[in-house]
Amino acid sequence: MTEIRLHNSMTRRKEVLSPIDPDNVRIYLCGPTVYDRAHLGNARNVIMFDVLFRLLRHVYGPDHVTYVRNFTDVDDKINARAAESGRTIEEITAETTQWYLDDMAALGTLEPTVMPRATQYIPQMIAMIEDLVARGHAYAAEGHVLFSVESYENYGELSGRSVDDMIAGARVEVAPYKRNPMDFVLWKPSSDDLPGWDSPWGRGRPGWHIECSAMSHALLGASFDIHGGGNDLMFPHHENEIAQSCCAHPEGNFAQIWMHNEMLQVEGKKMSKSLGNFFTVRDLLDEGVPGEVIRFVFLKTHYRKPMDWTEKDADQANKTLRRWRELLAGVVPADEPYKQVEEFIRDDLNTAGAINYLQQMGQVLFTWKKPVGSKTPLQHHNFAEEAPKFLASAQLLGLLTEDLGGWDTVDVDLAPYVARFIETRSKAMETKDFSQVDALKKALVDAGVEVRMSKQGVDLVPGPGFDAAKLEGL
Repeated sequence: MTEIRLHNSMTRRKEVLSPIDPDNVRIYLCGPTVYDRAHLGNARNVIMFDVLFRLLRHVYGPDHVTYVRNFTDVDDKINARAAESGRTIEEITAETTQWYLDDMAALGTLEPTVMPRATQYIPQMIAMIEDLVARGHAYAAEGHVLFSVESYENYGELSGRSVDDMIAGARVEVAPYKRNPMDFVLWKPSSDDLPGWDSPWGRGRPGWHIECSAMSHALLGASFDIHGGGNDLMFPHHENEIAQSCCAHPEGNFAQIWMHNEMLQVEGKKMSKSLGNFFTVRDLLDEGVPGEVIRFVFLKTHYRKPMDWTEKDADQANKTLRRWRELLAGVVPADEPYKQVEEFIRDDLNTAGAINYLQQMGQVLFTWKKPVGSKTPLQHHNFAEEAPKFLASAQLLGLLTEDLGGWDTVDVDLAPYVARFIETRSKAMETKDFSQVDALKKALVDAGVEVRMSKQGVDLVPGPGFDAAKLEGL
């Protein structure tokens, strides 16, 4: 079997994926805290792990991969949103969870195998905390339970930070009940107006980090294959997950490979509300940007490199995807993708390399499929053989799928305009006066039509912003 190589944040090098159990490859992605819409940057690791999920399903079989992505539905941000809005926590989390599912589906991501909610696993969290206390890795103080960082000698191994850096990065809360400033909360007390559950330490709620440890153990075991998230989670969240999980379950190794994606910028700047360049996935969708375009732009940059979202890239992606969909209309995907595309994806999810290869092959396929108006409309025999592989390759990346099909489709017959353009250009070739051709082309472009001319013929394609009304009178 061809190797899958993934960059392991823990060892800081690429490693061959060797599943603990090839019959059940297990992966975990830290999911959202559901109190608001997912912003654009939140989608990056979801798309990254979706490609990984598709690759693993392709290699090991759909029934042999377990993908867990959680929802954090108990959190102080949710409590604050409920207090300021006057709505119940249940209403807010139910609504925002569905928003998240809808928005991620619009980006062409498959639903994970399991999507646990933190509030469903409170008993498991309490049991894990009790075990950590019993083993001497945690202690109770003033209604809180805290993890003792000094009790885990490998603390900091993932992020590679010094103690001073970790204290600064964690923005630690100075509290008199802490034995060490780095100790972090596993359980905290709840007042009557906040969500709470009975526990050995009184009514309270879990700290953030214990959630993923309890859920991953319940669903994937003490050892599993891959854990991921944005690199902003590496410390303190993932560092704390490792410490409490390895101390509570020393018989396991927790995650074998850690994967982290880089952050996103917008037009070369960090996305922030103060700069006015902060927007959600839904903002783009509501503006008419197809989810497949968002996905394509993300995939053009390797997940471990900073990514810049620009309108120019989105516009180019829109044009490319329209052309690909037009090219492959009626094509049925092959059983296997291009070998080269799969090799790119197997090499640490090199989606940028895969996209680049498809763009090159797309140009080749277009030379084999004669455009409308060509004097020789028959397809080159290689098109029938290669087009299904192209479609299978794109779908391995989650592109050109039926779920994402039909976006902003245009039902208009441009054949009469093709015929007129060919006739006008033919006359211009004789008279050497191309003013009429230029005028017709400008009118078509102004109407949002892409004009593609070649020696074989002319092709007119409705592009982004197509307005059929502007064709009237031509």
